[in-house]
Parts: sequence; C-alpha cells; structure tokens
Amino acid sequence: MSRSPSSTPSGQGSPPGRDTAPETSQVPGAVGAPAAESTAESIPGSAAPDEQAAAPELPLLAAPADGLPALTDSPEALAAVVEALAAGTGPVAVDAERASGYRYGQDAQLVQLRREGAGTILIDPRALPDLSSVSEALGDTEWVLHAANQDLPCLTAVGLRPGGELFDTELGGRLAGYERVGLGAVVERLLGVRLAKEHSAVDWSTRPLPEPWLLYAALDVELLVDLRDALAADLAAQGKLEWARQEFAAVRDAPPTPARVDPWRRTSGLHAVRQRRQLAAVRELWLSRDELARKRDTAPGRILPDRAVVAAAQAMPTSARELAALPVFSGPANRRLGTRWLEALDRARALPEGQLPPHSLPTEGPPPPRAWKDRDPEAAERLTRARTALTELSEEVRVPLENLLSPDAVRRLCWQPPADTSEAGVSAWLADTGARPWQRELTAGVLSRALHG
Repeated sequence: MSRSPSSTPSGQGSPPGRDTAPETSQVPGAVGAPAAESTAESIPGSAAPDEQAAAPELPLLAAPADGLPALTDSPEALAAVVEALAAGTGPVAVDAERASGYRYGQDAQLVQLRREGAGTILIDPRALPDLSSVSEALGDTEWVLHAANQDLPCLTAVGLRPGGELFDTELGGRLAGYERVGLGAVVERLLGVRLAKEHSAVDWSTRPLPEPWLLYAALDVELLVDLRDALAADLAAQGKLEWARQEFAAVRDAPPTPARVDPWRRTSGLHAVRQRRQLAAVRELWLSRDELARKRDTAPGRILPDRAVVAAAQAMPTSARELAALPVFSGPANRRLGTRWLEALDRARALPEGQLPPHSLPTEGPPPPRAWKDRDPEAAERLTRARTALTELSEEVRVPLENLLSPDAVRRLCWQPPADTSEAGVSAWLADTGARPWQRELTAGVLSRALHG
C-alpha cells in the first residue's frame, strides 16, 4: 500500500509506507472522542505524568483470519479468482504495492483484494498485466481503498477500475476530522487493533516475494471493509456522509493527471540555481539521468541524487577530475558514468543564449500571494479575509482547510473575482472550478462576504 506523495513520471519519490500521511500525537480512542491527556495535579500522593500507568497496548493483527493465500500468477489461477470474486458479496477491499524509490515509474507490483465469500486474493500484475477480467467480474461492486488517488493510476494501468461507488478510508478520515489518517492510525482508532509496519518500505518488485511481505500485504486489506463500515457510521453521525460520497466520486471520476511541462524543474534544490546556463545544466543532467533510469528500470534518484545534479550545475566542471571532486561523483558508479555527465554539461555550455531555459515558466494563474500586496493591495486584503474566514470555518466543521476548498480556487477567486460576487454568484463560480455541492454550500457565503469586505 503506497502512502507516498505523488511523484513525477520519472519515478522519483519516497518509498511506500502504511502511514506516511502527516501524523500528530492524538491518542487513538473511541469515535469522536478527544485525545486522552495526562493531567496529574500537584496533590500530595498523586503520580507525575511520567509515573502514571501507560495505556495498554492494542493487540497486533499478526495474520489474516483465513490464512495466507497463494499468490495468483498464472492465467488458470486468475480464472479461479475471477470466479470467486464474481460469486462474492458486499464491497471489495482493494490495494496495490509499488516499488517507489526502487523502480522507474509507479507500476503496480502486487494487487490485493478481499471480498466476503471470496476471501483475500493476492495477484502478481507483472505475471498477469491484464486484470480487466477482475473488473468485469466485480461489475458495479463498491471499492474500498485507503488513499485511492495514489493507487488508482497504477490499478487502471493493469485494467482495474471501479465500476460502482468508491469509499476512501484516508479521505474519509480527513473529513471526519481525524488528526492522524494513515491506515494504521485509523484502524487503531476505529477498530482497536494495530497493524505491523516492518515491511512498509521494501522493494515490491523483488521476485520471488518473501512470505512475510505477502503476509503484510494481505493484512492491508484484511480490515478495510470493517474500517469502511465504522468510518461511514462516524461520518453519518457527524452529518458528513454525503460530503464524503461527493468527495469519493470526485476521486473516482478524476481525469488522468496531464504530463508536467518541464518535469526537470521539480529537481530538489533547484531554487539555489541562479543562472540560466546552470538551469540548462540541470535540465541536461536530468534528461540524461532520466533516459538511463528508464532504460534500467531504476528510480532516477538511485542513479544520481538531485543534490548531485544541482552541485554539478553550479560548479560546471569541465574534466573528470573536477567532476570527481564533487560530492557523490567520486563514487565508483558515477566515475563510470562520468563521461555521460560531462557530455550533458557540455551540451548546456554549448547552447546559444536564446535557447537557455527561463528562470520560471509563464502561468495563467495569479502570482504568488507574497507579491499581491505590491501588485494589487485590494486583492491581498480579499485573500487575507478569505483565508481567515475559511480557517475559522475549517475549525468549526472539523475538516482540513485544503479539503474544505481548493487553495488554488480561493486564490483565483480573490485575485480576479467574478462580476457577480453575491453568494449565488460565488457558488456558480466555484461550481465551474469543480467544487462539490457540499463545499459550495459551506463556503460560498463566507467567500462572498470576504470579497465585499
């Protein structure tokens, strides 16, 4: 189950983990209950907080209830799985493991499913790259995933796509106001058990897959449907279940992310590169690295880390000796690739001035908010009022600000308001940006008042 941030097509990104969503120190408890606190007061005989008895550790889910299923890696086994899933009942739990940080791209390396009557199913998509028969067998069955927007692209690539409703337990946790929304944290909070984490960042492209890894993967879907039921009950109790349904549908129906223009501009540390020719060097090194990474099916950062790309672009070495003096390049692997990196730098040096990349790409959106006060003071004031009001609303309804409404939509609205800034006019404008009905109902009036001052 990949919980890493979205990465570029080059395959860069942090390794997958079960709980990489931002976490705070909230103590798991009953649904909707506040975190427990140690509040020993200065009363004679009372225990200091660090002397009080620790809360009992939750039980660890160590094995699937039905045992570890055999890996499905042949057409015959897939046919049996399809038949079992078609005969099953209720929602289907779905998950995928990727080899982020190890392989080029974000391909699924293992697919896990679980459905009542069919049990847990583990499929090797490398051996079976077309799983469309699974989708056909499931028909309009509801899918349950955790952080669906991370897994749906790689599932779609192997022919898996929900034909009915989708329930996202990570997104649902955010809407429910949970401070910790990693799978393990939500399972602890709602179901009272712990999930093991020891195999969260392994190379899932490894073959054969070790049995402990398969056990870990099977447990990722063991409780997803139970978690869905508990979370749906909490959302319903808070009056947010319809909000969640609209958000889940938006995730399911979202179009593929368009290819990024100049993906090399996502190089970590690029802000330290000041000159356009140095930018050209970053681009040439990035492209050369990406070409090699694609050929080797290796994550680009494992060939040459971003910090080395930036260091070489800043120094612009002209010889193998100068290149080897830089961090990383002195290692044996990059000494062997030294000619490749020097040729990339030579291409950047040879570019005419008119072909050097600009410091930044033009954008059709508003400028960075830090520039608003000088460029349009009234817009800056509108944005301040809007942010303040939305922050208050976010705290009131216990929904994270970024889930309440897209920050980009708020900036665009405040930079260039529509002609009709009434509540109805703002609601119509938000609808055109893709805001869901629940978001418009909550925020249109707040934003209209912010625009009017």
